[in-house]
Amino acid sequence: MASTNISTVNGFISQNLIKSELDGGSITKLVIAVLLPLSSVYVNCIMLYSLQSKRVLKESPRYILFAHMLFNDSVNLILTSLMYVLALAFLKLAKAVCSLILFISTTTFLNAPLNLAVMSLERYVAICFPLRHAEIATQKRTYIAICFVWLFGSANILTDIIFAAVMDPNFFYMQMYCSREQIFIKPWQLDLYNGCNIFYFVSVTVIIIFTYISIMITARSMSSNKDSAKKAHRTVLLHLIQLGLCLTSFVYGSIERALYLMAGSDNVVFKTMRYVNFLFVLILPRCLSPLIYGLRDDAVRPLFKYYFCYGSTKAGH
Repeated sequence: MASTNISTVNGFISQNLIKSELDGGSITKLVIAVLLPLSSVYVNCIMLYSLQSKRVLKESPRYILFAHMLFNDSVNLILTSLMYVLALAFLKLAKAVCSLILFISTTTFLNAPLNLAVMSLERYVAICFPLRHAEIATQKRTYIAICFVWLFGSANILTDIIFAAVMDPNFFYMQMYCSREQIFIKPWQLDLYNGCNIFYFVSVTVIIIFTYISIMITARSMSSNKDSAKKAHRTVLLHLIQLGLCLTSFVYGSIERALYLMAGSDNVVFKTMRYVNFLFVLILPRCLSPLIYGLRDDAVRPLFKYYFCYGSTKAGH
């Protein structure tokens, strides 16, 4: 079993180090793969600026969490694109530099579903405990929740980096192809990584479904302010959809391993499907999630349109 796990890890490492010849088609694919996330980051930055332009949005726990989601996804998209370019160019980096890139990219990758869970809990408190919402969901507690999101999101990758550094004192001075799997020394690390991913997603799914059902029950029983309850109900449902988009990112590695085992690394079909998998499973969901959430919000949408069009329309100030 141990040898099987090791070969699986080595196979997955090998398939992440496929060197492609840069012809016209490869350059076009590269441009698309880089411009798509960068365009999304540009949109996210406009939304972040919009949130900062109004004090009521800047101080609201709901929009603080949304701003954190925008920042987190933007960082993740930038680093994912950087790692894609490095892999395509077949470049090695110092392990110290690569470890930092992997630490931030992996943490922001796991932060996304955890942040959705916190956003759903905030809506749950707002609807189910409206009189205590201002007391429970304060700015300070919101920032503390964000700190815990980063703590839980970074725990696994930080453990792997520390373990690698302890096992090999020269770890940070060596060079490596910048891939998450390159810091796996023992087979159990991959199992732990997959196990943590499953645990995070199951936990977040349970939280979001719980808040969704609770808000739905509360909305039906309320005699007043039903519009607010229905909006919160739709918001948590949207979080569930966003979670589904995040889930596609988590199955990216499994899909790529399956393609590798079926087609092999030198097959043109595999390289094409690998690119499609990267673009539509890993990148596109992260681009769509903040955009869908932001544009449906009545407070954010007019400000976003105003700043996106460089002030050519009137903002709803």
